[in-house]
Amino acid sequence: MTSTPPLREAARAIVLDDQDRVLLLRYDENGGFWATPGGSLEDEDKGDHSAAVLRELGEELGVDEKEVELGDQLAERSKDHLVGGREVRQVEKYFLARIPAAAVDPARASQPDNIREHRWWPLAELNATADTVYPLGLADLVTGVLEHGAPVRPVVLAG
Repeated sequence: MTSTPPLREAARAIVLDDQDRVLLLRYDENGGFWATPGGSLEDEDKGDHSAAVLRELGEELGVDEKEVELGDQLAERSKDHLVGGREVRQVEKYFLARIPAAAVDPARASQPDNIREHRWWPLAELNATADTVYPLGLADLVTGVLEHGAPVRPVVLAG
């Protein structure tokens, strides 16, 4: 009999600037990959994913929450993976966040974790990259949002 790993709720931001470029963070683990900013909910978030997104943007990228135009939840995904050597079932909710590129200041970040760099990706480059980008399907999701607006219900993303 297999047991379900403990639940770990997370909030992530799909960050766009005024040129509709996507902000991604590079990590070296697991062969290297790019991912959206965000992280697990903490006690002070009290289950509020929007508050967690704003907190994470400050911790990881030094963004003042007054600079963030936080939009709707666009997507979610579930993934079992190891965190600190323990398997968890991470359930991530992805929110649209509009931020001026100049508001990102990693020198002000309080918890930069293992972030190697941040980069603003034009959508064409994101579509064309051979790099690993999480969540899978991010470029298609952003294209749909820019062309048609936020989905009526959050899109369920794979892996």
